[in-house]
Amino acid sequence: MRHKKRGRVLGRSPSHRRALYRNLASALFLTERPEEELDMNLPKVKGRIVTTLAKAKEIRPLVEKCITVAKKGRAVELAANEQFGPPTEKRGARQSRKQATRSSEWVAWRKSEKHSQWVAAMAPAVAARRKLLQMLGDKGAVRIAMSELADRFMDRNGGYTRIMRLATPRLGDAGTRAILEFVGKNDRVAKSSEKPDFGTEDSNVSDSAE
Repeated sequence: MRHKKRGRVLGRSPSHRRALYRNLASALFLTERPEEELDMNLPKVKGRIVTTLAKAKEIRPLVEKCITVAKKGRAVELAANEQFGPPTEKRGARQSRKQATRSSEWVAWRKSEKHSQWVAAMAPAVAARRKLLQMLGDKGAVRIAMSELADRFMDRNGGYTRIMRLATPRLGDAGTRAILEFVGKNDRVAKSSEKPDFGTEDSNVSDSAE
């Protein structure tokens, strides 16, 4: 008996279940890729996947934890770059990246004490990236989580995703389908009803009484 056992089995072995969670979570992150990286596999809606309700409820905590780890790593990364980071220079159209990074200022920074301080300050950010790679198993998903989603949800304390149940079941086994998506992009604007104005009506009544 599964007394005090959390989570759903979903008819899979533990290793298969972990692989399923990683793949679905990575698929949600990879929908945020730029269009030039998507080739022909374009998502219908960015930041959204459709799966069963049971799977969506199991994936949501994993996605939320990944974004929390990415936010902490991104904050450390920005602070380290601002305090000890390398000099930033604008590269010309014909100047390669290697030539730009091998400038005299960059070489001087590379040999200075600031580089050692920058490496030490960036250690938590590197650890966060490795943690995300362990959780998601996809370098592209890790890059999107650290560079895009961490900045988007930096001022939000939790609640990065939502689950919406779909009315139509899945064909074949009639499984309940649901949408798992990031909040903030596809939000509906809350419209408040207009308050009735009784000023004109009262004036009309007073005029008729006279």
